[in-house]
Amino acid sequence: MLSKARKLRELIARPGPITIIGAHNGLSGRIGEEAGFDGLWASGFEISASWAVPDANILTMAESLSAAKMMNDAVKIPVVADCDNGFGNAINVIRCVQEYENAGIAAMCIEDNVFPKRCSFYAGVKRELSPVEEHAGKIRAAKAAQRDRDFVVIARTEALIAGWGMDEALTRGRAYADAGADMVLIHSKSKSPDEVLGFAKAWDRPETPLVCVPTIYKDIKVEDLGKAGFKLVIFANHAVRSAVKAMTETLQTLKKNMFTGSVEDRVVPLPRIYELVGVDQMSTDEKAFMPSESPGVTAVILGAGQSQGLLPLTENVPKPMLDIKGKTLIERQIEVLNACGIKDIAVVRGYKKEALTVPNVRTYDNDSFASTNEIESLFSAKKELGGQFLFLYGDILFERGHL
Repeated sequence: MLSKARKLRELIARPGPITIIGAHNGLSGRIGEEAGFDGLWASGFEISASWAVPDANILTMAESLSAAKMMNDAVKIPVVADCDNGFGNAINVIRCVQEYENAGIAAMCIEDNVFPKRCSFYAGVKRELSPVEEHAGKIRAAKAAQRDRDFVVIARTEALIAGWGMDEALTRGRAYADAGADMVLIHSKSKSPDEVLGFAKAWDRPETPLVCVPTIYKDIKVEDLGKAGFKLVIFANHAVRSAVKAMTETLQTLKKNMFTGSVEDRVVPLPRIYELVGVDQMSTDEKAFMPSESPGVTAVILGAGQSQGLLPLTENVPKPMLDIKGKTLIERQIEVLNACGIKDIAVVRGYKKEALTVPNVRTYDNDSFASTNEIESLFSAKKELGGQFLFLYGDILFERGHL
C-alpha cells in the first residue's frame, strides 16, 4: 500500500493544480475528504481556533501534532501539516520532522516568521522575519532529518505579508529552494492576486513547485492559479469559519425559541453523524470479534405503514413514535426485548421516517410503504433475516411473558 507521502508525490507529479482543504480535527478532515479534496491542511489557524486561542505559537508541537495525527487517522488522503516556524530553531525542526513523519503525515510547511509567530492576517502586528540563512538552515535540517524520501518539506515566506517587497520574497524563495525545499509557499494578504501572480511569473526554480493560499485574494479560480504556475492551492481556514457561522446561527436561534424543532432544518440528522464517525463499522467489528449478548435472535420491528384510523394522532409521527404514558411505543417494545436478552434490533421505517429515530437500533427504509404490504417491509431488512429472527408490528404492546 502506498504511503500518504507517496500519494502526495504522485499528486504533485500529475498535470494541473491540486487542492487541499484546511481542517482542525478528525471530523472536519473526514468531511473534507468526502468533499473530494486531494488532501488536508492541518491548519495552525484552525487548530488554534478549535482550542479557542490565537494563532500565535501558543500551542505546543505536541498539541499541534496530536490534532494533525487525529486528522490523518481519520482519512485516506494525504495530510500537509502547518508547522508554523518549526516550533523553534533547526534543532527543534529536526525533532518536528521525526515526530510528524512517524505519525504518517505526508508533508510539513515551515514559515520564516520569528518565534513567537502571529497569524499572517492579524492587524497591527509588527512583522519580523528570520534571517534568510537561518530559515534556509531549518529547511536543510528538515530534509536531513526525514527518513522517508517521499516526505515533502514546504518552505513558506512571509516577505510579502511583512511588506518587505517582491525582491525580498524572491530572494527568500530561491534560497529556500536551493536549501532543498520540495515546494515554496508564497503568502500574501493583498485583496488582489497580482502579488502572487507576479512572484510566479518571476520564479526561476521550475524544479521547485509553488504553493499559494487564496484567503484574502478570494476571487481567482484554482484553474487560473494553476495556469500561472501554482501546483498546490490551499483553502486554509474555510472549515472552521463555516462551522462557526453555522453554530452561531443555530445556537442563537435555539436560545431565542427554546425548542429543538426550531433548528431542525439547520442541523444534520443523527444518522449522518453516525455515518461520519463509523458506527456501521463498529457494529460490524462487534459482531465479528465480541461475544453475543443476546441468545442469537434478531428482532425486526415493522414501522413503515400509515394508519388512517389513528389520525390525527399520527399526523406528524409514525405509529411506533406515539407517546404511551411518557415513553414512545417503540421504546416500550425495545425495553421488553432487552429484558428478554434480545438487543440485536432493526426497525423498518416508511411513513414520517425522519421522526423514527431510536438509539442503538439499525434502520431500513421502505419508501414504497403506501403501495406495498408488510412482506415488502420485512424484505427491506432482508439482510437481518438469517438465523433466528423475530418480527414484530410496530404498533403492538406486549409483555415479557409473550416472548
